[in-house]
Amino acid sequence: MSLSVDVIDKLAALITAAFGLVAALAWNSAIQAIFKEIFGSQSDIPAMLGYAAFVTIIAVVFTVWIGYVSGKTKEKVDKVKVKVFQDKKE
Repeated sequence: MSLSVDVIDKLAALITAAFGLVAALAWNSAIQAIFKEIFGSQSDIPAMLGYAAFVTIIAVVFTVWIGYVSGKTKEKVDKVKVKVFQDKKE
C-alpha cells in the first residue's frame, strides 16, 4: 500500500514539474518577444545578458516570495494542528 502511495506522490510531482517547465518555456518565449519589440531584433551578447539578468531577478523575487508565503502557511497549519491536538487531549 505504501509503495503505491509513494509512486503516486512521485508521479504527481513529476507531472507538476513538467507543467511548470511548459509554462516556463511559454513565458520565456513571451518575454523574448517583448524584448524584441522593445529593443529590436538584436541578438548580440549585451541584449542576451540583459534578458538573462532580467529573468534571473524575476525568478529570485518570486522564489523568495513563494518561500515566504509557504512559511506563513505552514505556521498557520501548525498552529491549527496544535490546537486540534490540545482539544482532543482535553
